[in-house]
Amino acid sequence: MNNGISRRNVLSIAAGVGAATTLAACGGGGGDAGAAISTTEPITLRFTWWGSDARHKRTKQAIELFKTKYPNFTINGEFKDWNGYWDSLATTVAANDAPDIIQMDELYLASYAERGALLDLGTASTHLKTADIDPAALDTGKVDGKQYAIPTGLNAYSFVVNDDLIKQFNITLPDTETWSWEDLRTIGDKISKASGGTVIGVQSWGFDTGSLNVWLRQQGAALYAPDGKVSAPPAVLAAYWQYLLDLAKAGISPQPSITIERAAAALDQSGMATNTTAIGTSWNTQLTSYQAASGKNLRLIKIPGESQVGTPGAYYKSSMYWSISSRSKHPAEAAAFVDFLLNSQEAADVLLTDRGVPGNRTIRAALAPKLTATDKAAADYLDAIKVGPAPRVTPNGASGIEAILKRHSEEVLFERKTPQQAAESFIKELQTEIDAA
Repeated sequence: MNNGISRRNVLSIAAGVGAATTLAACGGGGGDAGAAISTTEPITLRFTWWGSDARHKRTKQAIELFKTKYPNFTINGEFKDWNGYWDSLATTVAANDAPDIIQMDELYLASYAERGALLDLGTASTHLKTADIDPAALDTGKVDGKQYAIPTGLNAYSFVVNDDLIKQFNITLPDTETWSWEDLRTIGDKISKASGGTVIGVQSWGFDTGSLNVWLRQQGAALYAPDGKVSAPPAVLAAYWQYLLDLAKAGISPQPSITIERAAAALDQSGMATNTTAIGTSWNTQLTSYQAASGKNLRLIKIPGESQVGTPGAYYKSSMYWSISSRSKHPAEAAAFVDFLLNSQEAADVLLTDRGVPGNRTIRAALAPKLTATDKAAADYLDAIKVGPAPRVTPNGASGIEAILKRHSEEVLFERKTPQQAAESFIKELQTEIDAA
């Protein structure tokens, strides 16, 4: 996932992209994104991505399928691990030698887009079609109203329940279509008490922007204003941390030391994966990994509080994006390749859900019979929830937000800061990072 990037990496990215801006001003731009695509002229594209060996294999298969349609294309793959990827991308962008097709992450989208390193994909609409992608999903790849990235796949924040544990302790869940945060507190308390403390009711959160965004959005607030400034109201942030603190002090969630230990560990060491917690938070696409680790029957359920608010807290989060370099000499051809990855059944049959549940609704429906039960449940969850408008893309300078959030959650849980103090400190620190970028 997107954790583990160092401060050094962040600084190198910022420096690289900044240098790229200077270089971009010194020479001509890329080619014409709306130009006709030749089926005879030799075309060479560079395509970069991060991921596992399994992703590399699937991606290479998709490249070969595309080349059966365009034999005159050569697509050179450049793949790396997460940390090495961003160092490499910053270096190549700074040297005016960026790959044509770039696998992009939400944390760094604004950093590259605002400095002119990415193509406005709206200019490539002749070759890159987006009609089958939900507008709310497309909005996650927009910066200042321009489409600099297209989501490869979608996630949505969810809760997960271990049905086997619930049955073991003879607990009945409330109606999770309409349940509230108070219902979660009540049912979590029942589970903790029924198990005698061997199983904790609720796995604590507070270490990812998903939970924070949901809480703010349900209160009609937002983490960032349209101009990129931190706009989270201190009182709403304080209530977020107060809720988590109350759960821990009541034994509804684990002791702080256990929560912090699990937050830093791999997914298979979490309370949900080890069957020591009955209800937890998750991105919907993590269900398969949780169930495989737990060996129990797990199920996605909707976020508490959604039926009590006017604007949904739920939103689409892109698992990652496709972007095209603004310096590409072959932007039309690059757009045609991205279109193939997004919209062709041939590519979908190979890639499946490796880069998330497909954002293309037609492709998603066609893939359903080929998915595992848990992957299908993740796809069905996207169709079952009501989402609100996409949050503002993470501003340049705010890529370290989850480290800042984690530290403040720890301060609250260990009662070194009050929720109000944490709220004020969090806002100040995050805004300082943005202002310094």
